[in-house]
Amino acid sequence: MLPPTATITEIREAIASRSVRASAVVEGTLGRIAEHNPALNAVLEVFGDEAMALAADLDRRLRDSSEPMGPLAGVPILVKDNICLDRGKTTCGSRMLAGYSSPFSATAVQRLEEAGAIIVGKTNMDEFAMGSSGEHSYFGPTGNPYDTARVPGGSSSGSAAAIGARLTPVALGSDTGGSIRQPASYTGCVGLKPTYGRVSRWGLVAYASSLDQIGPITTTVSDAAIMLDVLAGFDPLDATSAEMEPVHAFVSVERPIEGLRLGVPREAGSQANDESVRTAFNRAMETFRSLGAEVVDFDLPTLDAAISTYYLVAMAEASSNLARFDGIRYGHRATLKEGEGLEALYARSRSEGFGAEVQRRIMLGCYALSSGYYDDYYLTALKARRRMKQDFDRAFGAGLDAIVMPTAPDAAFPIGEKSDDPLAMYLEDIYTVSANLAGLPAISLPMGTATTESGKHLPLGLQLIAPAFEEVRLLRIARMFERASSPIPLPAGFGL
Repeated sequence: MLPPTATITEIREAIASRSVRASAVVEGTLGRIAEHNPALNAVLEVFGDEAMALAADLDRRLRDSSEPMGPLAGVPILVKDNICLDRGKTTCGSRMLAGYSSPFSATAVQRLEEAGAIIVGKTNMDEFAMGSSGEHSYFGPTGNPYDTARVPGGSSSGSAAAIGARLTPVALGSDTGGSIRQPASYTGCVGLKPTYGRVSRWGLVAYASSLDQIGPITTTVSDAAIMLDVLAGFDPLDATSAEMEPVHAFVSVERPIEGLRLGVPREAGSQANDESVRTAFNRAMETFRSLGAEVVDFDLPTLDAAISTYYLVAMAEASSNLARFDGIRYGHRATLKEGEGLEALYARSRSEGFGAEVQRRIMLGCYALSSGYYDDYYLTALKARRRMKQDFDRAFGAGLDAIVMPTAPDAAFPIGEKSDDPLAMYLEDIYTVSANLAGLPAISLPMGTATTESGKHLPLGLQLIAPAFEEVRLLRIARMFERASSPIPLPAGFGL
């Protein structure tokens, strides 16, 4: 039997060599979810019978034929619940879609299954991907495996918590402003946000369409490379999908980059960073220097405006995308009282169906787009977004291979600590939103831990950002750091 820490490569090789059956791998995964999910609330729905049937079929085909195996053959995978799947529910963590069953699977899911992956369940998330903590789900908050009284980050909270606890080796998330990378940082995982357009968004329930991107959360950089190879590629069903050559990240991920030049934005050295983050980040830069990299301080002036820009753009797009959920065309429909009309139906359906954070973002987005304020807010944000993209282009044009900064300014905070302060919550994304605004690939990987007063270790994340469509370069740099770094402790209490 494989240990719960087994990687994609180890699982696939064990199944291919017949040293372990796919059904045994899936059975072990389902057992871990049943045992540990009550403490985490990371998985909303489990497809036990379907997953076991698929695993048994794979075992039969391996026994009876010599057909080649897919790169993910027998690997159990969890999927964030805003990514459509043609079985179970697709709720987006919201009462608005609590009863919705998708008639189709997203392109990303189809590609996983074509590669042999076995989808074992759907994961919890901040409602409609709007949150930085994992607390804003209709189905309750998700706990962090390193301390279940703390947040796992968001919005891909369930996916990150599940991987942090090694319930599965990999999960799909989505990233609009850091929703893969920030929870990966909080839970000690690797989180990859591909370039906008690299992975099809068809079947991803939209939050902010110009920012959303699907990507993997894994335990290693190599596993992230395998996942990207499977997920990436043009999709005619997605008008924003880039017509690019296939990605071959895994075959070169172990190859170091000679003459590596890394840029550290001076604006990322904010005093808002926790002391543990500053210490771990400085140590990470010394690791890169020891590998022969040149580390260069430079100015990224628009970084200070990133949060303001992001939340104006994202909320404006959210207010448009979520207008369809009105209780008539889609979503939860309220029960009217006698004498009430259509306007009351709209108002009550949306107020009952959407949680407080989603309502806040819709209202702010409507305000930013309203007559008399459009130019002052939304149009200004679009201009700032363009300046931000130009700042990144200028930095990469000066010879930088990647830009490095912390993933988040601190470690995971206690559940409820920032619930009454939306601005403090939004600032958790201060270092991640710029990659989405510029459409660039970015990755978070563990760079150390912070220690709480009670002696618990909380993971900290290092973020790397590369030029557009340079995921292979990004993963090679990340693997250089991962190989040279000491692994962080695994969370206690999950049989690891």
